[in-house]
Amino acid sequence: MNAFLQHFSFEFRTGIRNRSLLFMTYLFPLAVYLMISALMSAVNPTFGETLIPAMIVFAILSGTLLSLPDTLVTARKAGIFRSYKINGVPASSILVIPALSVFLHLVVIAVIITVSAPLLFKAPLPVNWGGFALVFVVAAAVCAGLSLLIGVISTSSQMTVLWAQLVFLPSMILGGLMMPASILPEALGKLALLLPTTYIMDAFRGLAMGLPTSFDPWASLAILLASGALAFGLALYLFNWDSNDASQSRPRWLAVLAIVPYVIGMVASLT
Repeated sequence: MNAFLQHFSFEFRTGIRNRSLLFMTYLFPLAVYLMISALMSAVNPTFGETLIPAMIVFAILSGTLLSLPDTLVTARKAGIFRSYKINGVPASSILVIPALSVFLHLVVIAVIITVSAPLLFKAPLPVNWGGFALVFVVAAAVCAGLSLLIGVISTSSQMTVLWAQLVFLPSMILGGLMMPASILPEALGKLALLLPTTYIMDAFRGLAMGLPTSFDPWASLAILLASGALAFGLALYLFNWDSNDASQSRPRWLAVLAIVPYVIGMVASLT
């Protein structure tokens, strides 16, 4: 436990000095939060109902998908993981500690958004703080797990960008952040059920904001937890200490299993 805490302390302090991480975790999501909130509040009055959770979800996506994968790839290529292996650091710590470090930053950004949004944009506060905190923790864990999986299976920084954008961009457009998923065309609405943000926003609406939902928000949480557990488990199974050691490689296509819970959710919505 002492070694874990020391490793976590080192990772957290290193992250604070990492300009790229700070930009993706704080400056970028805060700038987008101010810009999008001002714009959408003017053109779409109903956006204010979910402004706080939507902007927090955006911050989660930015802090995880757009930063965590590249951190893993860079460390692996630099031989840092080999050093960890020699010194007895388990693979689980290498994956969990960066996620925990990012989670602490996400808590700070979530507090900033939650406190400032009612003052700046008259956004309503959650009606159920327990549900709000629960969904936030689950959302951060799921996106962190997916980000770690992307970092594990990617062979280069360019690949992390490609895989991350395949999730990030559709999530922004179809995942319920800018508009309720219920108003999407039927085909796009079904496609959106393959995205974690669709379930995250539905859970936020039902369990935190007291708003109508497309389906049972507890079922959304169950799907998210299943996917998050799969993503973490697959990341650990596919973890490679050295990108130059082909003997450690395992079939990367197994990563697609992380979306199985979302496929089940989509199929269930058709019945």
